[in-house]
Amino acid sequence: MMDRRQRKRILIFLLVPVLAAILFITDDLLIRVITIILIIIYVAFIIFLRDSVRFQGGYSISEEEGDDIDNLTSSSTEFEESFKIISKKKDTDVVPEKSIAAEYTFEGTALKPPDLKEKFEEIALEKLPKDVGHDEQFSFVLEKMLTVIKEAYDANTAIFFWYSKKKDKLTVEKFVSNSSDISRRKFDLEDDILSKIVEAGEPELLSDISPAAESDVIRYYSSVQGIRSFVGVPLFYDKNLIAIVAVDSKVGDAFGIETIYALGRFVRVITMIIAIFEEKHSDTLSKTRLKGIMKFISPENNYEDEKELFHLLDTAVESMVSWDAYVFVYYDPVMKNFRTKRVINNTSLKYMGESLEVDLRGTLVGKAIKTGLPVNLEDTSSGSYIRFSQTEDHSFDGSFLAIPLIYNKQIYGIICFENLKKNAYNNQDVQFLKNALNIFSFIIYSYSTRKLLESLTSIDLETRALNSLSFRERLKADLIKSKELKVPGSLALIEIDDFLEQESLFEGDPLPKVLSAVSESISKELTPLNLFGRLDKKLFAVYFFNADTKKVFVWAEKLRVKVARKPVVVMSKQSTFTISIGIASASKNVDVNATIEKANYALQKAVEKGGNSVQNIN
Repeated sequence: MMDRRQRKRILIFLLVPVLAAILFITDDLLIRVITIILIIIYVAFIIFLRDSVRFQGGYSISEEEGDDIDNLTSSSTEFEESFKIISKKKDTDVVPEKSIAAEYTFEGTALKPPDLKEKFEEIALEKLPKDVGHDEQFSFVLEKMLTVIKEAYDANTAIFFWYSKKKDKLTVEKFVSNSSDISRRKFDLEDDILSKIVEAGEPELLSDISPAAESDVIRYYSSVQGIRSFVGVPLFYDKNLIAIVAVDSKVGDAFGIETIYALGRFVRVITMIIAIFEEKHSDTLSKTRLKGIMKFISPENNYEDEKELFHLLDTAVESMVSWDAYVFVYYDPVMKNFRTKRVINNTSLKYMGESLEVDLRGTLVGKAIKTGLPVNLEDTSSGSYIRFSQTEDHSFDGSFLAIPLIYNKQIYGIICFENLKKNAYNNQDVQFLKNALNIFSFIIYSYSTRKLLESLTSIDLETRALNSLSFRERLKADLIKSKELKVPGSLALIEIDDFLEQESLFEGDPLPKVLSAVSESISKELTPLNLFGRLDKKLFAVYFFNADTKKVFVWAEKLRVKVARKPVVVMSKQSTFTISIGIASASKNVDVNATIEKANYALQKAVEKGGNSVQNIN
């Protein structure tokens, strides 16, 4: 028999056909409209009541249906194998709420890990590596961009290639990959997918790469990876294709046309980053180069001192271009040859030394000298190149650049840079160095001319004494005369003592004034039988013909006292200076170097006593 609930449902349902029958019985339009409205309201009411009593697949139980609960309970044994009713009050084993809160917190519907802030800041505030150059900074930023691309498309590899139009090659710059088999080498353009992107200048999309064709289509892996999908887009800068961004996946049909458009937006960001880095690098490089030039042309520099001149040149070129080894080849106007005057090697690799004579034939530097044009070799490992001489010994491979120093159509030197990185110097670097080194060419020209003029004269222009070369030549002649005539001879070396304390009293360099005062004092004590010369910066020599060491010792003591008592005025201030003198017998000896060495030994004895003294050796 039907229960009470079923009977109610049948009665409620029968009311709908009754109302529908009225529509067919009457022809009155008003009654029909009213009947239709009642049917709609009645059906809507039924639906509303049905939804109001339903909750998660069951129904609420009213008081009128209380007796149904008993029926349900009494018949529960029929269904107890299929389900059980669990009381809400029954205790069960569950994870404590506090334990859940300790690991995660809920905000709305989001699940928030406790270290979210720390991990986000670690990623968002990651700093650029310290002490890295312009290229390394760009590589760092590019790696972050590729990481985003790879994760956004759940790719196997996101990779960036530079394209060299001059060499028609692709070079791997940076990649983020699940694979460790990326070939970091240069790729010639062939008929693979990357080459098609370069040749057409258009994006390429492959949705189903067959395993048999993978190694031919995708060449940047050293072994087969199971790649099924690929998408690559070109990167343009100043309307020239300079790079390719590529993404691949081991899932078929992983990318679509929308991926190409999205990668186009990434490429635009990368080109903007390149422009920013280029502008920043240009400004920084210009300031650094200008600073280097200003150091060299400072009015405080002494271009007459060879050591200081070459040191200033070293300092200036440090900031002009990057290099691992630097060589200054100087043309000696006296010896009339090219030699390596300064060599700086910032690596632990074996390299050339100083005073190496340059071979003009068969060498890179020789080619620069003979043509008067810069030599820029992008890859020294591509052949057996000789830099300076056939006897050179080195273990450098990379880039080599030689810039001639030319003034008035004459080459006065060559500045050479060597970098372990290939293609380190471009045309802009060469042009800048040619222009910037013009001022250096003039300064080297002035120094060389002065040195040549000094070699053609026998007089030291600063002190009016014989220069070192002339003094040695005339000393040799006098030693021979002394031996032939069997008369005694003596050599005195006179050195100005160090005057660091006195030097600090003056704003300028007091040495020129001191040299002038000392040489004047010596000249006044000479006779026609004496030779007077300047051997070094603060070293003078006097040869006494037909005089033994005893007579010279008396003369030297008189000179020492005279110099010590004579004040020297520099920059409105005055002070006194001292000298040390070493005397050696030159009788029966025609060896100039041996005679000077003997006198120098006596001089060192005087210096060791604290200076301002005289020592002699028979």
